This record gives sequence, C-alpha cells and structure tokens, in this order.
Amino acid sequence: MSSVVPNSELPPVRDLLAHAVEALGGVERTGQLTMAAAVEHAIDTGEHLAVQAGTGTGKSLAYLVPAIRHAVRTGRTVVVSTATIALQRQLVERDLPRLADALEPVLGRAPKFAILKGRNNYLCLNKLHGTVPEDPAEPELFDAFAVSRLGREVQRLHAWAENTATGDRDEVVPGVGDRAWRQLSVSARECLGRTRCQHGEECFAELARSRSGAADVVVTNHALLAIDAITGISVLPEHDVVIVDEAHDLVDRVTGVATAELSAAAVSAAARRCVKLVEETEVDRLEGAAEAWDDLIGELRLGRWERLPAGADQVLALIRDAAWTVRSAISPNRPGGAGADPAAAAARSAAVAAVDEVHDNAVRALTVFEEPDPAKQRDVVWLAESGPAQRSSPRRVLRMAPLSVGGLLRARLFDTATVVLTSATLQLGGSFDGLAANWGLPVQQSAARGLAAMANGAEPPADESHFAWTGLDVGSPFDHARSGILYVARHLPAPGRDGLAAEYLDEIERLVEAAGGRTLGLFSSMRAAKAAAEAMRERLDTPVLCQGEDATGALVAKFAADEGVSLFGTLSLWQGVDVPGPSLSLVILDRIPFPRPDDPLLIARQRAVESRGGNGFMAVAANHAALLLAQGTGRLLRSVDDRGVVAILDSRFATARYGGYLRASLPPYWTTSDPTVVTAALRRLHGETDSATD
Repeated sequence: MSSVVPNSELPPVRDLLAHAVEALGGVERTGQLTMAAAVEHAIDTGEHLAVQAGTGTGKSLAYLVPAIRHAVRTGRTVVVSTATIALQRQLVERDLPRLADALEPVLGRAPKFAILKGRNNYLCLNKLHGTVPEDPAEPELFDAFAVSRLGREVQRLHAWAENTATGDRDEVVPGVGDRAWRQLSVSARECLGRTRCQHGEECFAELARSRSGAADVVVTNHALLAIDAITGISVLPEHDVVIVDEAHDLVDRVTGVATAELSAAAVSAAARRCVKLVEETEVDRLEGAAEAWDDLIGELRLGRWERLPAGADQVLALIRDAAWTVRSAISPNRPGGAGADPAAAAARSAAVAAVDEVHDNAVRALTVFEEPDPAKQRDVVWLAESGPAQRSSPRRVLRMAPLSVGGLLRARLFDTATVVLTSATLQLGGSFDGLAANWGLPVQQSAARGLAAMANGAEPPADESHFAWTGLDVGSPFDHARSGILYVARHLPAPGRDGLAAEYLDEIERLVEAAGGRTLGLFSSMRAAKAAAEAMRERLDTPVLCQGEDATGALVAKFAADEGVSLFGTLSLWQGVDVPGPSLSLVILDRIPFPRPDDPLLIARQRAVESRGGNGFMAVAANHAALLLAQGTGRLLRSVDDRGVVAILDSRFATARYGGYLRASLPPYWTTSDPTVVTAALRRLHGETDSATD
C-alpha cells in the first residue's frame, strides 16, 4: 500500500474539492459540496450513507475526493464499484487521471488508482499459447456460419493479444461474442493458479490484482463485488470503505451473480472434458445422467418449482453422485495431476471446474426443497428455455436464484466496511426505504415497514441495529419544473396485451411530428418498439431508428448526430442513453414498466412479502416500475440547457391508486394531461431550435 500522510498535513475535504474543481475547469455546485461533506462524515463515523445525486451534480468528484483523502491519510484502499462499463471507463480513463494530477501538489504525492475485474474478463496466456483444449463442441457450432463467425472472432483476438498491455476484454473493439472470448479466457474455478501456471508471473489477471493492492482507489464492478461477498474469498484488496455508484442496480447484479443453472448440455459438456482423465464407465455414467435430465425436463411444464416434480429428486441425485464419482476419480496420480505437463494440468483444472459446477448445482437444487414451505425457501427454482429464439427446439435449463440478497449484503458488505451508495435514482415513492430494504438495511420510516419489507419477507433489521445509515438527496442543478413537461396521456385506453393499439400509434405520430423527430421512444417490449418504428416510418417524414438494426452504441451515435432522427428501443435504452442538446427533446414511454407477470423470481418475492403481511405488489412490482420510470425519464435532461417533454402514454399513471407512488419517484416536472398544450410546446421548442441553428 502507498505511504501514509498524517491528517494534520492534509487540507480538509472542502478545500481539496475546491482545488480540484478549479484545476479541472469546473464550477462549484452546492449539491456536490453537500455530498462530499456527507461522504467524509460517513467515512469518519462508519455510518453507511445513501446519496441521491441528480445528473449534473458532479457526484464522481464528490465521492472521489473524500475517498482519496481517506486513502492517503490511512494507507487503506477504497473500493469504488460501478454497474456499467461506461462509468468504469469514465472513472479510470478520465476522472481519476485528471483528479490525481490536480491533487498531487496539495496531497504531497499523486494518488494511485487501478481497475480490477473478474478473472474471466482477462485474456488467459495459458489458453493463448495453446496449452488448454478448446471447449467441447456444441451442436450449433456445426452450423457453417456460426463456425465461420467464431473463427474470425478468435483470429481477431489472437491479433489483439499481440499488442495488449492489460488483456482486458473491454479493450477489444469491436467486441466479440462470449463463445469466442471463452476460447481465450478462464473462470476462477478453471484457473491453475499463479504458482502452478507456467505464465503465472505474466498473468494479466494477477498483474491487475497486484496493481489493485498498491492503489489508493480500486475501481471494480458490482459483479466482482458480489463474487467477493458470495465466495468469502478475498478477491478485492483489503479495504475499509466501499463506494457503490449506480447503486440502483446493485441488487439485480448481485442476484445475477448468485443465480445458477443446470442443463443437460452442461452436464454432458462436463463429462466430455473428463474423457481422458477417468475410466470410460465413469464418463458414461455422467453422460447417462445428462440424458436422464434432458428427458425429464423435456416433459415438465415451464415455470417455478415450489416442490420437486415426480422423479426429479432421483435424477438430481444421479447427477450429483455421478459428478462426485468423476470428480473423485480425477486424482493427482492420473494424467493431468500433480507434476504433469502444463497442458495436462490445464485440462484437469478445466475438467474439475466443470464437474464441480454440475455437482454443486445439483446439490443446490436438492437442498432448496428440504424446506417444504415455498415462502421460506432460500432459493427460487424454475424451469426455463434458453438460447436463440430462432432455434427450432430451445434448450431447457433449471435456474436457481436467491429469494433475497439482503442478508448476504448485510453480512458480507455492510458488516465489513463503511458503504456509500449513490445514484441519480435511489428514492422510490419519495423514500429511500424501498431500496434500503432490498440492500438489507433497516427501514427508517415506521409507516413504510410493511410496504418496504425485504423481498424475501424477512423483517429488515431494526432502526437501533448497528447497521446505522443516512439517506440524503442533494438535489439536481436542473430546474425540472421550468425545463421539462411531464405529459400523461390520460385520455388513452389502458394498455392491453395485444400490442400497441391504434390510439397509441396516433398519439406517437402527433408527438414526434410536433417535436420534429428528436425523440427517444422507450418501449416495454421489442415487439412494441419494432411495431411503432415501422408505423412511424410510413407516417412521418423524419427518420426512425430501431434497436436491433445495428449495435446499440452505433444507433445512439447516429441519433445524437442528427437532430431530426428518432430512436426507438427497449430496456437497455431506458438506462444507457446520454444525449444532451437538441437531438433529444421528447422521451416517450409506452407503458408503466412493470415486471413480466410470469417472472418466477419476482412473483416469489411478492408472495414472500405478502406472507408476512406486506404489500407484495408495491414492494416488488411497483418498486421495479418506479425505478425504471425514474431512469427512463432521466434521459430527457442531461445538461442545464436541455428542455423538452416526457410523455407517458399509459393512462394508469394518472388513474390507478399506485400512480401517486410512481409520480413521487420522478423529478418535479411540470405536469399536464392536455395533448394540445404538449404539442404546442414541442412545436415552439422545435421552432426555437431550428432558429438557433439557422
């Protein structure tokens, strides 16, 4: 770790922030100062902090400055976790280098920073040099086009590998598919380890970890933060402060990491990896278990399992026992064991990892149902279809996800470090409690305890627990009421299940025509987005792009470059578009983004809340919708000069009892349900923009 600078020799956070803002050519912002002071207080007292900081607040500097001061003063690393690659890159490639240069004169040394990701995000030199066999072939790889595309991508990776200094997948532009990347990467389970691998001293993942151990600030992602918590193995360097940016995404990312799958293809692939390592009869037994599993799940209904279907316990036990037998047979004395050449050792490691995963997932599926009450089961188990939609017979897979990750986060994150959680969207229904409960923190408003009960139905920790935390909204530099209009199309019928009604298409046409294009259409399904795009192309003179027609980044770039263009799409656009200026004057949301009514995990979470007397719909479905609505409407104002309209076409926003809760989750836009007022405002804005560019 870096050298320690005594506290008496360091300027206070307020002065450091002022120096940094001036050096970077910024301006002082009240919200930024308030947030920096709150982060400093949390670090000093050990009290957790949730900060809602609107776009334009400058929240990155507001948490980085006190974090760096703490690291320099104590010699301890601060971990910053993000959800998206875009923010990681912004921090590591822009914010931290500039901030380190700005603070060096007043800190006495340049703060050090590093980025750290999961092992499978880095190129594996052992695989690159051909000492690890490729993954067993999958049926679709016999398709000539798939083989050709895979081959081209792998060739491109080999060419990139000759020049990369980091081995980081995110540096591959354009990116490659997961299958191609797997040819040259390994999971943590598959890795031989630094001391056993002939490339251990040059290993990109190990070098990244070494750099992180010497850094003041380590930037990572929510997935690695989850791995560190779930496994109990210290993946991250020793630290006492964690800052979670994009904290609204934390629960979903941790849930994703904690979700396991068991498919016949995975069992069969594990067996094939062991062909040269164990007796043929042992491999055949595991292959037989894969076939039995395929036959069983092929006959069962899709959806949640609240108890084991008939015969499932026997087949899962067969998989478990066959995998354990194979695993035990891969002994150090067999080929690929201790002392073997690197290729054999790598093959053994890959086989062990695959068999271990199959075994552990079979055990997990069996263990869930030792608790007969579905409301008390720790995991939600469901049968789903997986793979490309165009495949004639989609594969079936059993999925297992935790009913709640609150307990995990409480024990492995909040109980081990001081945590600062921040995002532009943390208050749902005007309160932090909805997200806090899902994080495993105590609910602060006693009246909201039933509403915000933890997703697994367990009682959140009491206020007097040692998990003390503060919620703070530092506001936004935007004047939402003057800069934006929230239009709710109250006159439209409630949305149905048969796609966009004719009245919706007519409304979209009127709005986009009045705006002169410049529209981001956010739809609840890709089918709706495509239908709207096709209809508008026939009705409007301005161009309409639709997600899926090109890479999303390329579509957003085209949208931003041409003020007359509209872009329609679905979920990833709700959170991932940042287009300031006149290219975006209208955001259309076709319906309230409630979760799918057949989502097994969210249904189970709702039922768990209800089993304890809470309101499952509000605690799960309404919170989910409120969060996405806040993110989607947040696409409109991205700079202080932006102006425009957010149009919600779902009349339930105005008429349903939960509408007030959803409205309280959004910025304070001026609100109307009068379509003539909105179209007139859009035409004025369109005319003003055209005049300004003449």
